[in-house]
Amino acid sequence: MNLRVLRIELRRSVAPWAGVVVLVPALAFLYLLDAAWWRDTTAWTAQWTPMAMWTRSLLFYLWPLAVGLGALQGLRDHRSNMGELLTSTPRPARQRAAAPAGATALTLATAFGLLVLVGGVQVLGNTAYTHLGWLPISLVGAFFLVAGALLGMGAGRALPSALTPPALAMTAFVFTALMHMSLGRTETVSADGFPGTEPNRLSLLSPTVEEVRDALLTLSPSVHLGQTVWLLGMAATGFALLVAATPRTRLAALAPLLAGAVAALLVLPSDPRRMYVVDEAAAQPVCDGPVCVTRTQEARLADVAGPGKEALRLLRAALGGQAPVSVREDAAVLPQGATPRWSRETVLFDFDEDVVAAAAAQGDDGELTRALVAQALAPACTPAGWSGTTDAPAQVVAVAWVTGVLAPLDGTGYSAAEQLDEARPVWKEFKALPRDEQRSRIDAMRGAALSCEGEPFAALKGGGSR
Repeated sequence: MNLRVLRIELRRSVAPWAGVVVLVPALAFLYLLDAAWWRDTTAWTAQWTPMAMWTRSLLFYLWPLAVGLGALQGLRDHRSNMGELLTSTPRPARQRAAAPAGATALTLATAFGLLVLVGGVQVLGNTAYTHLGWLPISLVGAFFLVAGALLGMGAGRALPSALTPPALAMTAFVFTALMHMSLGRTETVSADGFPGTEPNRLSLLSPTVEEVRDALLTLSPSVHLGQTVWLLGMAATGFALLVAATPRTRLAALAPLLAGAVAALLVLPSDPRRMYVVDEAAAQPVCDGPVCVTRTQEARLADVAGPGKEALRLLRAALGGQAPVSVREDAAVLPQGATPRWSRETVLFDFDEDVVAAAAAQGDDGELTRALVAQALAPACTPAGWSGTTDAPAQVVAVAWVTGVLAPLDGTGYSAAEQLDEARPVWKEFKALPRDEQRSRIDAMRGAALSCEGEPFAALKGGGSR
C-alpha cells in the first residue's frame, strides 16, 4: 500500500471518523465527569501509570465502537455494489484489503495516541518521576482498538447486512461487560470473612482494566504478552475474513482467533496478584533522614520531611524508647478487603488517607504533624479498598496527649463539633489520671489500633478489647 492510496482512503472512507468517534467521546468522558480519575494520587493526570490505566479503562466503551465502525467500513464494497467488479481485477485481494485496513488502523491508533498525549502533557507538569513502564499498557490498548476494528471489518464483509455493525458493537459491549463483571470475576472471602470478587484469567481477554486504586499498581509483563497473542489472533482473523471469498475460507479464517484465545489463556496468569503487580522501581523509597516517600511522590518529600521529623520528636518525648523511629509512605498494596498492617517502629502513612490528605491540602506543617501523630498512635483499620471513617475521638485525645492541645482533625468523616463532643469528656477524665495510668491507656489504645483487634477509644476510656 503506497501513500497515495492511503491518502485516498483517508479522504473517502469512514476511517477518519472512526478516530474522531474514539477521541472526542473519550476526552468528553474524562473532562465532563467528576469521577475517581480526578482524585488523589491515582488521578489520570498525576502519574504515568495511572494515566495509562485510566485511558485504557475507557476501552470498556471505546472498543465496541471501534468494532462497530470497522464493520461499517467492511460494508463499503457491498453498499457500492462493487464486489463483482473488484474481484474481476488482477489486483490481489490482500492488497485491496490492506488499504482500508491500514487507514482504519492508523486513525484509531492516532486517536488513542492523542488521548494518551493529552494526559501525558499534564502528567509531565505534576510529577518528577518519569519512566516507560506505562508504555506497554497504552500500546496494548491501541492494539485492542486496531484488532477490534479489523475483526469488525472482516465480519462486515463476510456478513454484508445493515444490521451487522450495530449487532457487532452490541456483542462487543456485552463481551466486555461479561468479562469485566461476571465471567471474568471470581467470588472470594477475605481472611476477615468479608465477601468480595477478584479478576480471573478470562477478564484479561477484555480490553479494559480494573479501576485504578493505587498509583503503584501496574500490569505484569505476562499480561502484556498474553493479550498481545490474543490480539494477533483477532487481527489475523479480521484480515483473513476481509480477503476470504468462499464460505470455506471464511470458516477457516476463524482459526487464528480461536488459536490466539487458547494460546493467550495459557500465557495469562491465573493469580490476581500476578496480574496487577507493584511497580518495584516506583515503590523504591526516597528519604530525607528518617522520613521517606516512594519515588512516585519524590516531589512531595520536602513538604512532609519537616512535619515528619517534628512528629517523631513529639512521639519520642511522649513514648520514650517505644516511640517509632521513622516515617514512611506505605508502599504495600493489599488485596481488596484485607486488614491493614501497621508497625510500632515506623509511622506508615498514605497521601490518599483522608486525615493526611486533608492536612497536606491545607499546606499547614502543624496540621500535617498532628495527622502523622494520629497515624502513629491510632491508625484506621478500614479494610483495603473499603471506604470508611477513622476512630476520630480516639485520635483527637491521643494527639492532645502528645501535643497538649485538644483540637479536631480534618478528614475524619466527623465534624469538629462531633469530635469534640465525644473527645472532651474523655480528655478531662484522662488528664486527671496519674501519668502512669495515662501511659497505660495510651499503650492499650495503640496496641488495639495497630493490631486491628480492639476498640481504641474503649481502651482509652479504660475498657477492654472486643
